[in-house]
Amino acid sequence: MGLNRIDLSIIALYLAGITLFGLRFRKRQRTMRDYFLADRDIPWWAIALSIVAAETSTLTIISIPGLAYDSNLTFLQLVMGYVAGRIMITFVLLPQYFRGELYTAYQLIERRFGPELRTVTAGLFLLTRAAAEGVRVYAVSIVVSIALGTGQVTSIAIITLLTLIYTFEGGLAAVIWTDVVQTFIYVGGTLVGMFTILHLVPGGWGAVAAIAGAFHKFQVFDASLLQHWPYINFAKPYTLWAGIIGGTFLTTASHGTDQLIVQRLLAARNQRQSALALLSSGVAVFFQFGLFLFVGVMLFAYYRMPSSTFGRADRIYPTFIVTRMPHGIAGLLIAAILAAAMSNLSAALNSLASSSMMDFYLRFRPASRDEVRPEARLRLARMATVGWALALFALAVLALHRVGRVVEVGLQIASIAYGALLGVFLLGALTKRVQQRDAVTGMICGLAIELYLWGWSQIAFTWWVTIGTSLTFAVGYTASRLRPAGPKN
Repeated sequence: MGLNRIDLSIIALYLAGITLFGLRFRKRQRTMRDYFLADRDIPWWAIALSIVAAETSTLTIISIPGLAYDSNLTFLQLVMGYVAGRIMITFVLLPQYFRGELYTAYQLIERRFGPELRTVTAGLFLLTRAAAEGVRVYAVSIVVSIALGTGQVTSIAIITLLTLIYTFEGGLAAVIWTDVVQTFIYVGGTLVGMFTILHLVPGGWGAVAAIAGAFHKFQVFDASLLQHWPYINFAKPYTLWAGIIGGTFLTTASHGTDQLIVQRLLAARNQRQSALALLSSGVAVFFQFGLFLFVGVMLFAYYRMPSSTFGRADRIYPTFIVTRMPHGIAGLLIAAILAAAMSNLSAALNSLASSSMMDFYLRFRPASRDEVRPEARLRLARMATVGWALALFALAVLALHRVGRVVEVGLQIASIAYGALLGVFLLGALTKRVQQRDAVTGMICGLAIELYLWGWSQIAFTWWVTIGTSLTFAVGYTASRLRPAGPKN
């Protein structure tokens, strides 16, 4: 069926509207605090929705339905760990961030261990976040190329440029408030899509339930670990304990050590509001992933054919939208997917720019007389945003035709660094004896095991962060016990 003028008009109206909305925040940007922390004056509910939007990208919306299409609802076990990880952050890491005026997560590492380790952890964040974000930006091209018929490189360029415009001008305030709008758009669009699929399946929900039940599509828990105890199948990604334990460690790392999320937590008015935003986002994200998974189950009931028919599972949902959805609704759903893409990209641009400026540029380059002025530093921050937009565009182009199921590839890339990072943060928060050299030793071992798991192991990615964190913490703590006690940091 394809898109018609109504659909294209809706998409164009969204792209223009969200860009203009983001530009409204330009006048509020006067200092680095305004640009990177929104002057710490954002209400908790807006931060909560922004956190949900920041961890939701195009690859989430198109790949999670494809995952349910191929399997079932067992991915929700991992999401349960996402909620538990937020509780751990609230009690262990969040109090540390609100002791003093911090701009990035890695300033906490310097305060506890020293400047060298801050450089290492911030550099690791920049490398892995950029790589993972490149895959996410690439996922945009799958949708836009199917919907608009443009080339994948052109599609990436369009979204990157429009997102850059309002992120460049409005800073974190523009990022958070556009996230709020975009969350309502893509969640609302997904709900409309679900009801439309139900209408198109002969027999409605009764038929969907019968077909999905026959193929065990509603299965949430995989208790194979309990059934075969004490033997654990570490190669299977979505078991009960891989989900809960692995998801807890993954989220504690991604939301407690990654500048992408920590920056939002630091923008809250106080620690209490920051904790409220983080915990409520866990409830919202559980609902959201359940929504995306049910879309995949419904699509299976509609098509009842192998995902290989579409080339890859990630193409099923966008193909359905373009070829089966009524005009108008199809345009709304494409706009919803683009909303998720732009919210995630804007978050990445601002967090990468903030870490580049605060953790590297302002530390290592002696400032000239002109650069000390707030407006000069603000100009440098905006230039850093442009630089990262160009870098992510290049990485997204490199990712074309080089990745598998994009949601899992994105999680795998991030997991390579998360284990070592979380181990170091926990050493800082939970121990007093461990010093910088001990933490560095542990971090090297953690990174080594993560690289081995990624390149040569059959262990599922859901266990990577747990293993990397445990090894980093154990080696760092053991090194501190083997060393004669020295002066306290």
